[in-house]
Amino acid sequence: MKHDEVCALIKQIGIIPAVRVSSADDAHFAAEAVAEGGINIVEMTMTVPRAVDLISHLVRRHPTMVVGAGTVLDTDTARKCVDAGASFITAPGFDNEILQFAAKEMIAVLPGALTPTEVITAWKAGCGFVKVFPCSGLNGLSHIKSLHTSLPQIPLVAAGGVNQETASQYIVAGATAIGVGAELIPTEAIRRRQTKRIKELARRFTKSVKDGRDQVDAWQRSQVAQKYEETEKCEEA
Repeated sequence: MKHDEVCALIKQIGIIPAVRVSSADDAHFAAEAVAEGGINIVEMTMTVPRAVDLISHLVRRHPTMVVGAGTVLDTDTARKCVDAGASFITAPGFDNEILQFAAKEMIAVLPGALTPTEVITAWKAGCGFVKVFPCSGLNGLSHIKSLHTSLPQIPLVAAGGVNQETASQYIVAGATAIGVGAELIPTEAIRRRQTKRIKELARRFTKSVKDGRDQVDAWQRSQVAQKYEETEKCEEA
């Protein structure tokens, strides 16, 4: 999948599961379990042993699964991941060379940023989304809300510290999507091969994102109605 298709899918699903485990077998299980839970997108971090080979394997075995590469820190690694079939690239920080490479390959890229200056710099460089990371370090909900209020035109992915309780709140605060790791794919569930548990967590996170979006839609409708009522009052006066 190319840039626009991947960005559309991320906006639609609203969740990017990040697989960060200590073995390729565990990572393979986690990716398949999340997909069975209805989240057909996964970020395979480069901290996973043989991560590039695993990306290639998942792309071949699951053609409908959108596989991305996470924690990509240089263009050489980015090239290997794209050659293996990765559909998007994420990083904990901003690297202009990686963005330039992704643009040439028409691959979606989600660089990490934290401050308004970093977010604007990443967006101007041509990324599809800006990953605000780590959210947990700066009172995440308030930080996302402040960034979205100031920069509503920039799609934000809240990552680092998002859990079941806060998932919908991050969407209400202004995040287009959330990045989730162990809260969605617990280490114990992977170790015990608890597919049902991960599928249930995927369902809960999906519902949380939907609930958050429903709240945003309801608020926007109320604002439109209020605007029309005020306009009518002015005309009557």
